[in-house]
Amino acid sequence: MSSIPLDDRDLQILAILSREGRISKVDLARRVNLSATPCWERLRRLEKAGLIRGYRADVVLAKVAPHVVVFVVAELESHRAESFQAFERAVARHDEIVCCWAIGGGFDYLMQIVTRDIDSYQRLVDQLLASELGLKRYFTYIVTKDVKAGPPPLADLVAPGAQEN
Repeated sequence: MSSIPLDDRDLQILAILSREGRISKVDLARRVNLSATPCWERLRRLEKAGLIRGYRADVVLAKVAPHVVVFVVAELESHRAESFQAFERAVARHDEIVCCWAIGGGFDYLMQIVTRDIDSYQRLVDQLLASELGLKRYFTYIVTKDVKAGPPPLADLVAPGAQEN
């Protein structure tokens, strides 16, 4: 739940920015029916509250360089806090691991890895295994085609007026 109360305009700002991070402040203000200064103040409040982690481009990797996207589910041998912390520190050191989520349901982590090719992916896995992080088993799923990627459905996630104050 949000640490600050959000109204309809805050949600509009977040939804627009999640789709169009480069929108000008003037255009953003116009789209949410505010003058520039109040819109800018809301945006700064949302950033300060940590609701916006950052702004980035959605780069079409296929037009930049050959690459492979791999999803990996991993299970650790030990389920002690120290084991999870060690694994998460190791993951943070590898730029190729672009996302990592702790998950429930039989496995411990789901990772998204973007690397040059399968060989470089395998070298990464070999490094993780050699580092004795307690990786019990892992399963690799190679992405063969982008089907859909987009921002979260903020309007569906937050019903206006239903937030805690």
